[in-house]
Amino acid sequence: MMISVDYPRCEGHGLCAEQAPAVFSLDNAELIYRFEGTDVPDEYVTVARAAVGSCPVAALREQS
Repeated sequence: MMISVDYPRCEGHGLCAEQAPAVFSLDNAELIYRFEGTDVPDEYVTVARAAVGSCPVAALREQS
């Protein structure tokens, strides 16, 4: 599973980082996605999907 991030759309709410801190974090309200350009490791897929679903501005999307 890969995730695409629309960085300009991100408003820094931090819900993704709360849902999946091993995948996402915020630094000064700027999103950091640890697996940019690669598949999310299997052990983080469930929490990564929860994080995608939690984004209030739909800045995160799951890629096939």
